[in-house]
Amino acid sequence: MKKIVALALLALVLGVGGIAIWVYHSLRTSVHHDKSSQYIDISRGSSPTVIIRKLAAAGVVRNEWPLIIYVRFTGEGARFKAGEYRFPSPISPFAVFDRLKEGEERVIRLTIIEGWTRWDIARAMVQIPELQLDEVDEALELMDDVSLIQDIDPAAKNLEGYLYPDTYELPDDIAPSAVIATMVKRFRNAWKPEWSAKAESLKISPRDTVTIASLIETEAKLSSERPLIASVIYNRLIKDMPLAIDSTVIYAAKIDGKWRNDGKVYKSDIERRSPYNTRLRAGLPPGPVASPGASSLSAALNPASTDYLFYVREPLRNDGAHNFYSNEKDFYVGVQALRNWEHQRDRENAKKKAQESNGSK
Repeated sequence: MKKIVALALLALVLGVGGIAIWVYHSLRTSVHHDKSSQYIDISRGSSPTVIIRKLAAAGVVRNEWPLIIYVRFTGEGARFKAGEYRFPSPISPFAVFDRLKEGEERVIRLTIIEGWTRWDIARAMVQIPELQLDEVDEALELMDDVSLIQDIDPAAKNLEGYLYPDTYELPDDIAPSAVIATMVKRFRNAWKPEWSAKAESLKISPRDTVTIASLIETEAKLSSERPLIASVIYNRLIKDMPLAIDSTVIYAAKIDGKWRNDGKVYKSDIERRSPYNTRLRAGLPPGPVASPGASSLSAALNPASTDYLFYVREPLRNDGAHNFYSNEKDFYVGVQALRNWEHQRDRENAKKKAQESNGSK
């Protein structure tokens, strides 16, 4: 009799253990599904069992019972929140439960990169189906609403420079004009109260500040270099030297609809007669040429104290670092070093390409 009881207990232990292993394995196993681009509505008041069965019907989870057993024994289901969810594929039930506990509303995400122009932002907006924008020009027209910044920049002709770079999570029914207003509001939140006083002490306007910051944003790859590039801009302005910043040349080409967007600045671009072309004219361009981030705005108001007038990319580093110079002679030595490096790189790339081509024959 004792043996029978012992065997029964052993069978029970093994059975419970087997179920536990089955449940644990089911919870950790990721499932591929075809609903990753669709929202699944979890209604308020839905029980954990109803939620799991709904997700199973959608293919987001596979085996219902291990999950139902888990939530009943752990009480995790009580933490599930109503909302509209999108679940990536593949995803494990554990990851599904984490999302359900965090809660999720239907939103659209829009990421604006530091240094983007209004054309870049307009293209990104057109890519969001919920905004229902058919053409880039539709978004660009919305960026002409300068009433949003009239108090900051009375001279503004559009919102270039004031569409703050960030990742935005927005309601899926938001109007495109409200998206633009949100970006401007984020700029206002980023602009520190003391910056207006700082700009006044430098004898520049907020518009000049944003313009200088936009130039810094397009030129600097390293945060540590932003104040140095700012110092070059200020030093050239004092000496009435053309800033010769390529992003302004590119911006002028974009205004005229002539930018080829192949990464190259052509002779026709450099020779374009435009107030934005800082290769041909001294002083700041008429306005910002991109969306600057907080660090570039800060650098525009806090330039380093240097006598630098030139900078050129450091060829031995691949992080965008520059070498800075206070005289033209040393600058041209740096330019020549960069050109030599570029020629060497091009030769090595051509040689490698030829070898790969011969190897594939």
